[in-house]
Amino acid sequence: NLHEILSERESISSSMQTVLDEATEPWGIKVERVEIKDCRLPIQLQRAMAAEAEAAREARAKVIAADGEQKAARALKEASDVISTSSAALQLRYLQTLNSISSEKNHTIVFPFPMELARAALAGSASESDKKSL
Repeated sequence: NLHEILSERESISSSMQTVLDEATEPWGIKVERVEIKDCRLPIQLQRAMAAEAEAAREARAKVIAADGEQKAARALKEASDVISTSSAALQLRYLQTLNSISSEKNHTIVFPFPMELARAALAGSASESDKKSL
């Protein structure tokens, strides 16, 4: 592993010096110092390591995005629970939405109108027209 080589240069150097000393001592040669100064990797290995790092970053990003989606879903559920307990809360949310839409300088505003009110208004006008015809 490249990380191990880079982080343990000194221990690798000392073990290399020990091996070299054992091999060169019979010849009367003493190796004074062994240092690992530079590590060069083949291009294919660099590309493989870069691809592995990118895959790890993408995996972490997916986990973070999934966690955010989960938190957003919980927040929406809690909000729907609160709004479902009070019809006034739903009406206030409609008005708040209209306020935010109107501040954006939009020309078209779609206002949700409860169908129950429309049915009641239509039923009321139908019964009035029946009374007038009599």
